[in-house]
Amino acid sequence: MQVHQNISLRQYNTFGIDVKARLFADFSSAEKLQELLAYVQQFSPNSQRMILGGGSNLLFTKDVDGLVLKNEIMGFEQQKEDYEFVYLRAGAGENWNGFVQYCVQQGWGGVENLSLIPGNVGASPMQNIGAYGVEIKDVFEELEAYHLHDKTIVKFANKDCAFGYRESVFKQQYKNQFVILSVTYKLRKQPVFHTSYGAINQELEQMGVKELSVAAVSQAVINIRSSKLPDPKVIGNAGSFFKNPQITKAKFQNLQSQFPAIVGYPLENGDVKLAAGWLIEQCGWKGYRKGDAGCHAKQALVLVNYANATGKEIFDLSEEILQSVYAKFGVKLEKEVNIF
Repeated sequence: MQVHQNISLRQYNTFGIDVKARLFADFSSAEKLQELLAYVQQFSPNSQRMILGGGSNLLFTKDVDGLVLKNEIMGFEQQKEDYEFVYLRAGAGENWNGFVQYCVQQGWGGVENLSLIPGNVGASPMQNIGAYGVEIKDVFEELEAYHLHDKTIVKFANKDCAFGYRESVFKQQYKNQFVILSVTYKLRKQPVFHTSYGAINQELEQMGVKELSVAAVSQAVINIRSSKLPDPKVIGNAGSFFKNPQITKAKFQNLQSQFPAIVGYPLENGDVKLAAGWLIEQCGWKGYRKGDAGCHAKQALVLVNYANATGKEIFDLSEEILQSVYAKFGVKLEKEVNIF
């Protein structure tokens, strides 16, 4: 067991923010996690604790005066199968897109629309990640998580997670109480394709695809995301910084009368989901840069660190964007990225 001191976290967050952790260690099993927690409890009982996955949905604005534990639980294991589904368990430390590509290689359907989303498997149910008409709740079977206070391993079924739009119990009432160890997904042997969202059909046509497959849909999504979104290895970012806001139909109609080009998507409950990127762009932020903090030139929803921006500089920019959108449209944007 190795606990490092005063470690830079720059390589552990996709924004590339250079902050330090007073203590840092990684764990590859629940047993190793317990050992580390017991060690820190013995020698530094009041230390702050942070569990770190892929660092792709996180903005550091300060150093961590405590222990950062990096989840490195790996591996795929087929739990069972039936006529329709394969149930595949993945370690929470696995790279998300690596997991998606593993499923694609097997021809199993369900997660191909979620290709190239940054981060690790463990974050997928926390965020209920989604893209192009698919969310984790659609393929989620169960997860195992370690309860930090009770020191027990607890299983969560789909209904236990209270999935919502980029929400789950792990971001609400159970925030900072559990460490996700593994996630089991229910994947289709005979895929059901979702290609009517965004530009997937158009991209498939440009690719010359004659017969749909999970590999073709995955590649189409990768092509689209690569054309619009910056690679975190090149420009620091955490993907979409804000959630798409949901408003009442009446409020949407009122906004539509003032801004005829406003983008809105009807929801089943009668509300309307707005495109946050469109709202931000209308306020003049797309392509904006101040120092090394900026708003991406191709996608206004993505805030970026061009080189050496501080987390505070990016956070302050996000606050300016929030205020300008509210001033113009009367709509409150909510951050999707976790702020530390």
